[in-house]
Amino acid sequence: MRVYIYGETVLADVAVPVESVTPELCTLLDEMVPFMRGNHGVGLAAPQIGISQRFFVMDAGDKVRKVINPEILSSGNSVAEMEEGCLSVPGIHKKVRRPKRIAVRYLNEAGETVEEELKDYPARVFQHEFDHLDGMLFVDRITPIARKLISRDLERLAAEAARREGTQ
Repeated sequence: MRVYIYGETVLADVAVPVESVTPELCTLLDEMVPFMRGNHGVGLAAPQIGISQRFFVMDAGDKVRKVINPEILSSGNSVAEMEEGCLSVPGIHKKVRRPKRIAVRYLNEAGETVEEELKDYPARVFQHEFDHLDGMLFVDRITPIARKLISRDLERLAAEAARREGTQ
C-alpha cells in the first residue's frame, strides 16, 4: 500500500460505488487504519491508495469510522475556515472553508446503514475524505491567491507523479 500524490490520475477520477461489503473490503479497511496513522493522517480515502471506489477511513479523535458509499445529506449554514493538509499533497497546508455541521449516511464495515450528524473537526475530516471520492483535493477549494502561492509546489508534485505513473 502506498499513498498516491497530487497529479496521479486516480486522485482526479470520480470513484465508483462499492457494490457489496465483502470480507476482502473489510480486511482492506482494517489495514487502512494503521496505514493512515503510520503516515500521521486522520483520514484516508480509497483513491489515495490507488482504488477508485467510494470508501474511506477516518479518525477525527472521537472514534474510528470505516465509511462505505457515503452521502452528505445536508449541511449547516455556519462555515469555518481551518488549515488543512493531505497525505496526497505532502508538505502543503492551506486554509479551507467548510460547513461546521453536516448530516451524513453511509454503510459501515458490517454493511449497516449509519446516519449521523457531525460537527466541527469530525465534519471537516468527513468532508475532506468525501471530496477525494469525487476527484477533488483540498487545494481545489482554496482561494486563487493561495493557489498561486503554492503553484510551484504543486507543479513539483505533479512532475513527481508523472514520473511515478510513467514507471508503472
